[in-house]
Amino acid sequence: MRRTHLLGGAAILLIAAPVSAETLRDALVKAYNTNPTLSAERANVRAIDENVPIARAAGLPSADLNSGYSEAVIKGPGANSLTSPDRQLNGQASLSIPLLTFGAVHGSVNAAKTRVAAGDLTLRGTEANLFAAVVGAYMDVIRDEAIASLNAQNVHVLEVNLQASKDRFQVGDLTRTDVAQSEARLALARSQLQSAQAQLISSRENYIRLVGDPPGKLETPPALPNLPNDPDSAVEVALHDNPTLLASQKSRDATAYDIEAAKAGRLPRVNAVVGGNYYNYLGSLGAGTGVPVGQAGTSATVGLSLSVPLFQGGRPAAQVRQAQARRSQAIEQVTETERGVISQTRSAYAVWKSSLEVIASSETAVNANKLSLEGVRAENSVGNRTILDILNAEQELLNSQVTLVTAQRDAYVAGFALLAAMGKAEARDLGLDGGALYDPTVNYKRVHHQIWDFGSDPDPKPIATSTAHTPAQGSEVTRPLDPILDAPVEPVVDTGGPNPAVGVK
Repeated sequence: MRRTHLLGGAAILLIAAPVSAETLRDALVKAYNTNPTLSAERANVRAIDENVPIARAAGLPSADLNSGYSEAVIKGPGANSLTSPDRQLNGQASLSIPLLTFGAVHGSVNAAKTRVAAGDLTLRGTEANLFAAVVGAYMDVIRDEAIASLNAQNVHVLEVNLQASKDRFQVGDLTRTDVAQSEARLALARSQLQSAQAQLISSRENYIRLVGDPPGKLETPPALPNLPNDPDSAVEVALHDNPTLLASQKSRDATAYDIEAAKAGRLPRVNAVVGGNYYNYLGSLGAGTGVPVGQAGTSATVGLSLSVPLFQGGRPAAQVRQAQARRSQAIEQVTETERGVISQTRSAYAVWKSSLEVIASSETAVNANKLSLEGVRAENSVGNRTILDILNAEQELLNSQVTLVTAQRDAYVAGFALLAAMGKAEARDLGLDGGALYDPTVNYKRVHHQIWDFGSDPDPKPIATSTAHTPAQGSEVTRPLDPILDAPVEPVVDTGGPNPAVGVK
């Protein structure tokens, strides 16, 4: 079963995103068309489709043609050409038509069809999981660009701080301890910048792994629509629409047909049989005896065959018990999957709501820390604050800024994960317009009734794009900071008075 409805507003939001730079929609379209995980799962679904004609073939007529040629090399004593011709050519044709299989074919075909439906649902789950991963990678790059930029800004501020401290030390306004504190804080900031830049490179490489191309200037993603108001309503939707759970339920249903097919293995089978035979002794029958005999002939038979299993060494019973155990396993796996979906949904909701609260608190903290830093610098200029106070205020501002961008990333990723858990984050839901969407039912309709033995598809060729030739990623920042994160205040040395001080620019 395929879903055709759109998540209200999602398509409009994603399509309406700015096109001057790379958007989240662009990244999702690229991943949808070129990601190897998704293309491999599509191939797996096509392979599952073939189980239907394979199962159905057991209930269709089968025809065989056999022929042979033999020539006597050594004849025993008493053998003559009337009983042992020198040469023989023969051919047999047979046609067997299953009439009664007592549920064997029916169960196998229904099991295969049910697993096709499960495969389609698994593909939907793979699609949603991929999109959730792409959203996470996209937001990781945005977050890590901001953190790298903030740390670079912090290094610059601390470099100015250090120079100011050295200048004031030269005129006796500060001690060597103050300079050492500035040097230590700058060294720490530089190490943090290196770590932030390494993390940014790692996030960009992960983006390439999922999307196939390096991230350019990434636009702020659009707001996520139709998020639930409470975890209970989210779970209710997830239990009804989550594709992974639905796939698990279909796999469970298929095992019931497996039991039916296994039980049929100990029941009789009735076939209609048509046979034909042709022989030709190639003139060697009765050769040299002077007795005229027929050298060739044909025959045909029509009838019914009944196969009644009496004893098979316990194999049918073992197959039935095995199928029953597989069904028990599938039933438990549905419960396991259901638990996972509930946990995933509730956790994503909690992280999303918590991150929204953190965003609000962090915005307040950033603004407050900006004012605090300006005040500490001003108070230091009149001797009421120490260099350490300035360094601590700068670190608190940086920490609150990093907390804010991290919370923004977490809120968006958790919100999308929540939609994915609810079964609302697939290509049709998101309104991706990068070409025709993949429809697994097209292949199923093409193959499920095919009975020609010599059919095949073209040799497989790669679909996903290689990233072997993508350039190694750097740590340059391509995206400006959000205005709330920008802290343009910089300490400067006041050289115009007898007591040089750190002021506010």
